[in-house]
Amino acid sequence: MNIAIIPARANSKRIPNKNIKLFSGKPVIYYPIEAALSSKIFSKVIISTDSKKIAKLAQKFGAEAPFIRPKNLSNDYTIIADVMKHALKFLQRKKLKPNFVCCIFPVNPFIRKSDILKGYKKIINNDWQFVFTAVENKFPVYRSFLQKKNNGLKMIFPKNYTTRSQDLQKVYSDAGQFYWGKRSAWMSKKKIFSHYSSIINIPYQRANDIDTIDDWKHAELMRKNITSNK
Repeated sequence: MNIAIIPARANSKRIPNKNIKLFSGKPVIYYPIEAALSSKIFSKVIISTDSKKIAKLAQKFGAEAPFIRPKNLSNDYTIIADVMKHALKFLQRKKLKPNFVCCIFPVNPFIRKSDILKGYKKIINNDWQFVFTAVENKFPVYRSFLQKKNNGLKMIFPKNYTTRSQDLQKVYSDAGQFYWGKRSAWMSKKKIFSHYSSIINIPYQRANDIDTIDDWKHAELMRKNITSNK
C-alpha cells in the first residue's frame, strides 16, 4: 500500500492563503492532488491541514481529509517530520500501515506524475530510505563566497579559487516537490538529506521556490512558457 500525504496549513505569512491561492486559474493545491491521483499508485491521497476550508477544497479535488491537524503542529516552527509522523500515527490507529509514503508539497504547480512514478520505481527497486526530486545548481557552489561586515569578500572554499567550474563536482538542491519515503523512515524521523537517500534530477525550471508575490508571478509566467512549449 502507498499513501500520499499533502501538508497544507493555513495562515502563510508572506503570501496570504498561499496553499489555496489561484495559480493560472486554479487553486494551487489542485496541481499536486491531480498529479497524485492521476499517477494511480496511491490507495489514498490525504491532506494534513489545520484548516477546514483547505480540507473542504482538497476533498472537492478528490483528496481525503480524515482529520484536522492540531495547532501545535501548525505553526512556523513545525518540521515536516513531525507532521508526517502525526498523519501516519492517525492511519495506524485506523489499521493502515503503508509500505511507502509520499509527502507532496501543496504549492507545487510544476509537479508531474511521471516524476512521482520515477521516484516510486527508484525507491521500491533499491534500498533507499528516501527518494525526491532535485535540481543541479546553475552556479558553481564550490567557488561561492560570503560578504563580510566590512563589505569585503571571503571565499567559502578558497582551495577552489583556480579550479575551472567544469572540473568541480556537481551540487544539487532539493526541488521542493515531494519526498518518497519508507514508512519506517518517516516514523523514526530519519534525516532526508543523507547517504541512504537518492534523487530524481529534474530541470531547474520546474523546481519550487515560491515564497513571495514576485516569486508567484514569475512562476505563473514560467508555467505559461512550459505549457506553450509542450
